[in-house]
Amino acid sequence: MRVVILGQDPYHGERQAMGLSFSVPRGEQVPSSLGNIFKELNTDFGIPRPGHGDLERWAAQGVLLLNTVLTVRAHAANSHAKRGWEAFTDAVIRVVARQSTPVVFLLWGKSAQDKAQLVLQGNPFGGAKPAAKHVILTAPHPSGLSAHRGFIGCKHFSQANAALTAAGLEPIDWNL
Repeated sequence: MRVVILGQDPYHGERQAMGLSFSVPRGEQVPSSLGNIFKELNTDFGIPRPGHGDLERWAAQGVLLLNTVLTVRAHAANSHAKRGWEAFTDAVIRVVARQSTPVVFLLWGKSAQDKAQLVLQGNPFGGAKPAAKHVILTAPHPSGLSAHRGFIGCKHFSQANAALTAAGLEPIDWNL
């Protein structure tokens, strides 16, 4: 695992959620937040918008696409928040943060940014072994409501690759 992209909860439209944050199955319309992610990829790397919203190619390269909540009631965003999923996803974040290899965490939106402390607590500071140098990048959520407040132009994709390269790791090919 090289990068964690942390979102809020699954898309709540019919047939949109597929178990990877921000991703939708091929053939489904690209939601506005994913469209804004594609805009940022174009701004950052010049990558043209793909004809689909399936992010499995990123996952295959070591990008964990995780939401803080893993289920949602149809057509009701954040409807399953504070119902227990956070204990599970917090544990996942802690396990990843204990990894000795550096990981870049992209925390988009308040729900994700609230998890930064888990990353810092999960780092094995102290003792004889040096801690992994995890990188935490934060930005507003890429939704249509907040992307203009700093998500567009954040350059998280190039910053993530720069951090990976600096750690001697392969960068992510963000093309889909």
